[in-house]
Amino acid sequence: MSKITFPIGGVHPHDSKIAAQRPIEMLPLPPVVYVSMAQHLGAPAKPVVAVGDSVKVGQVIAEPGGFISAFVHSPVSGTVKGIAPRKDLAGNPVLHIEIAVEGDEWMEGIDLSDTLVTDIPDDPAVIIEKIKACGVVGLGGATFPTHVKLSPPPGKKAECLILNGTECEPYLTSDYRIMLERPKEILVGAALMQKALGGCPCVVGIEENKPEAVKAMRAAIEELGWQQKPVRIAVLKKKYPQGGEKQLIAAVMHREVRSGALPIDAGAVVQNVGTSLAVYEAVQKNKPLITNVLTVTGKLLPAERQHNYLFRIGVPLSFIIEQAGGEPDGAVKLVSGGPMMGKAIANPDATTVKGSSSVLYLGAEDTVRKEASACIRCGRCADACPMGLEPFLLNRLCKAGDLEGLEANAVQDCIECGCCLYSCPANIPLLDRIRIAKGQVIGAIRARAAAKKQ
Repeated sequence: MSKITFPIGGVHPHDSKIAAQRPIEMLPLPPVVYVSMAQHLGAPAKPVVAVGDSVKVGQVIAEPGGFISAFVHSPVSGTVKGIAPRKDLAGNPVLHIEIAVEGDEWMEGIDLSDTLVTDIPDDPAVIIEKIKACGVVGLGGATFPTHVKLSPPPGKKAECLILNGTECEPYLTSDYRIMLERPKEILVGAALMQKALGGCPCVVGIEENKPEAVKAMRAAIEELGWQQKPVRIAVLKKKYPQGGEKQLIAAVMHREVRSGALPIDAGAVVQNVGTSLAVYEAVQKNKPLITNVLTVTGKLLPAERQHNYLFRIGVPLSFIIEQAGGEPDGAVKLVSGGPMMGKAIANPDATTVKGSSSVLYLGAEDTVRKEASACIRCGRCADACPMGLEPFLLNRLCKAGDLEGLEANAVQDCIECGCCLYSCPANIPLLDRIRIAKGQVIGAIRARAAAKKQ
């Protein structure tokens, strides 16, 4: 297999794909779900139900709150018990709809059969409208509304659809499992997005450490009889953060997304394989995005307690932890996502959202940060940065509070991958400082832009 990758930076953390051989299993329903109104990038959704209303699975319970926003559907059937703020993963108050679970009655018109539907609608607008109506968002981490991403602005054209099957974060295995278990549905979802984008070719990028996924996806192309279709599998070198949009575009298309630009400016649209599956279910099965696959994993868990759960949105993480056998001895941190870019779970009673990808247990050996020492000017952070930045310089500018210098040195281009922190022998909290400074600089840029409009 020929292997390609992005040209600048990157690191090689251990895979730790402990749950890779665990098939996807259905998570039972809890007594109550709490559905967040802010589980997509952009404006929060606005509730369209009231306390006391009865709802069915797949029923719209909230509508988009702006252009960049998404519909939210009920993941269960039951009665709306409350609409009020509730703490999210980080402990911040976010509006949630509380629904008491009463049976499992689905909306009419949702196809729950396993029958594969390969016919592609002729009208791209029909595809995009179905994706919008079903509340599909990107499942690679950013949760950007998919219908917006598939509608390039005037003057922009998609030259390539890239499906991200790299799953380069250690421990995470949900994308790997759906590529093994539902490759044809992923490919049909890709064909639907190709149609929506005007017929551009599609490349599915999968890292070399997932040979079974490569085999399954290639076999699916043959079984569908799509050998002559403009879709191919690209085997990528195992290197983090291979799954970053800009890194995938560089690896697959050999193009650079310039500072401040979007992937579409380079002719690319990048979607996760999980998003492609959600697109298939939305367009071909009329199923809203109310389920996803989540990995429960960590070195502290024995093999039989590793899981890849098909969950519904709104399920309390505490319920998932209980179903998976409880918190293991020695766990000192609970993480949503992977160890490189995931977020610590401050509130175990927070609930799953569309983009939830894992419940990761970390022990003391994985979380104890050694005391930071002075920068030794080794340059390893700069060598590791996949964006070509100089984290040691950004760190110095952070400490000086020099926002102009930070902007001039493109702190806003940081993708917060953590490669700098991972590679620093002095244990300097580079990512933490740069992340805060990035937020301040972006805020200043937006304020400047708003002032110009006045």
